[in-house]
Amino acid sequence: MPEIGENAPDFELPDTDLKKVKLSDFKGKVTVLAFYPGAFTSVCTKELCTFRDSMAKFNSINAQIIGISVDPPFSNKAFKDQNKLNFLILSDYNREVIKKYNVYWEFPALPGYILAKRAVFVIGKDGKIKYKWVSDDPTKEPPYEEIEKIVKELS
Repeated sequence: MPEIGENAPDFELPDTDLKKVKLSDFKGKVTVLAFYPGAFTSVCTKELCTFRDSMAKFNSINAQIIGISVDPPFSNKAFKDQNKLNFLILSDYNREVIKKYNVYWEFPALPGYILAKRAVFVIGKDGKIKYKWVSDDPTKEPPYEEIEKIVKELS
């Protein structure tokens, strides 16, 4: 798992319009990577809507939020549209990025079905990881105030 102080592993994933997005495109901005297990689930919806509602704060300090799940881009698009999410949602459909970040999790009810753990990485303008929070409990939400504080300090 990438650790605080290390370079954030770069990646390229499709967004909800199938446009390829690279993490390195955001160098020079504080970036929040929010990995989530699944679109349309109650905790994921609440988490991403909380980030949506914080966007004004993040925009004012030139920070970017990126949501990442293993859901296909089409499901992510419906999820983004339904919840009026105002930031990028990327599809790690081949599960390469969740493995790079070591945030993969096998869903107990479906052996062999791999999802993203609920995890948040804050990446500084220099491309280094400044904060990470990873939960083995998919029902636990991230510490939003702590994340906002770190993002403000970095901006």
